[in-house]
Amino acid sequence: MSIAIVGAGAIGGQLGVKLAAAGERVTFIARGQNLEAIQANGMRLIEEDGSEVHARDVRATRSMQEAGEHDYVLLTVKAHQVGPIAADLKHLIGPNTAVVTLQNGIPWWYFLHGYDGPQAGRQVENSDPGGQIARHLDASRVIGSVVYPAAILESPGVVRVVEGNRYTLGEPDGSMSARARTLSEKLAGAGFKAPVIEDIRSEIWLKLWGNLSFNPISALTHATLVDICQFPETRALARAMMAEAQTIATTLGASFRVDIDRRIAGAEKVGAHKTSMLQDVEAGRAIELEALVGSVIELGRITGTPTPHIDTVYALMRLLARSLETQGGRLVVQPA
Repeated sequence: MSIAIVGAGAIGGQLGVKLAAAGERVTFIARGQNLEAIQANGMRLIEEDGSEVHARDVRATRSMQEAGEHDYVLLTVKAHQVGPIAADLKHLIGPNTAVVTLQNGIPWWYFLHGYDGPQAGRQVENSDPGGQIARHLDASRVIGSVVYPAAILESPGVVRVVEGNRYTLGEPDGSMSARARTLSEKLAGAGFKAPVIEDIRSEIWLKLWGNLSFNPISALTHATLVDICQFPETRALARAMMAEAQTIATTLGASFRVDIDRRIAGAEKVGAHKTSMLQDVEAGRAIELEALVGSVIELGRITGTPTPHIDTVYALMRLLARSLETQGGRLVVQPA
């Protein structure tokens, strides 16, 4: 089976290395020093226990046209990076290609395929500004996924797993399709937990509970998950943000298999982990804000749900994002 990994970062690297080691034909779409490292030496994965997997026999290219059609396309770039590459994805897609979305936050396809409700067919502007993704990618090709591992790109061509190996899969229309089950089997054969579930949107909200609260709080405070959860004021803030999001989600038909306190406890157990948003701030990269936080506020407006706590944190993050952009990725407070 041929699999294109679009974005050879931490998550793309973990998936690609282990799938290649399991015998799948993997092509990484990458760029810069990471691309050069993979082309020269393959890609190396350092597991939680310190053991290593080295995938030497993988293709790596910057050009999707050069890569050609694949059976599955795993989109592992961040949510705000999908739009700019959407038009080029056609080069990877054949008649039966499935596209697996592995972004955090509310996905661009949320209402566009398989949604049974009054918002069916509606575009989520914060997840897909101007409908750029939807114009180039048919939502019926999508298999949704929720990413649970925490990993870092330690250096070009080297990924270190912090915790986890679960990737939950689900068709937006709730079907147990052959393509989703085949992918699940391939991922399981590579050592992942990859169940196919009927209600992927509810699983998306369960993950988003943490992303919309812990990520921006950590970016603003430079604190790890365990610190946020154990400091009473930030724990209370995260809880309040989750409660607002839960009201929105249930109004839209989603359900939660755990309660808020159990979700917070799960984050606390991860320990001294820096969220991806904090890592982006420290590295001076663009912040994955709109799909994680802005989209939830947008859905709050659609459902008539007040989101005062989320709004406040979002406003602070917007200013932080602007400061990063205007200062070229370096946060330096200049005297008046």
